[in-house]
Amino acid sequence: MSAPLSASAQRVQDELRRLGFANTVIELAVPVRTAADAAREAGCEVAQIVKSLVFRAQASGRGVLALASGGNRVDEAKLAALVGEPIGRADPAFVRDHTGFAIGGIPPIGHARPMATWIDDHLLTLGTLWAAAGHPNSLFALTPDELCRMSGGTVARIAAEPARSEPA
Repeated sequence: MSAPLSASAQRVQDELRRLGFANTVIELAVPVRTAADAAREAGCEVAQIVKSLVFRAQASGRGVLALASGGNRVDEAKLAALVGEPIGRADPAFVRDHTGFAIGGIPPIGHARPMATWIDDHLLTLGTLWAAAGHPNSLFALTPDELCRMSGGTVARIAAEPARSEPA
């Protein structure tokens, strides 16, 4: 018999069931606070890790959630243009207030407050994805289609373009 999930991971598992998804939250023996840590423990590529990044819309104060591949950086200017106002990185208190979770375990669902959600289109090109499940030690596997359906996010190109080296 497996050990019970932590309270925050159980909240994500309960939200998955409430939304009608059969995905299963797993808790690991070690924290997976970074995409590289999560990929190592899940046995996948860093690109397959869904990063959940919370931003603060500067004029309205609303929360904005960006879901991006663990291998990509979010282009804040692109995201701000989609949101319709300047954005900035949210501090830990803002993140906790809007999501109900601490940084390092932010899931793509089950947040304390509704947030505008954007999914980077690169995630849709990958097979199995892995997302945080409310606790630094918890993850769950999902497909790109499931990510779109469960998060209600809007798909857009929000990843920064890779840096190009200048010719010598």
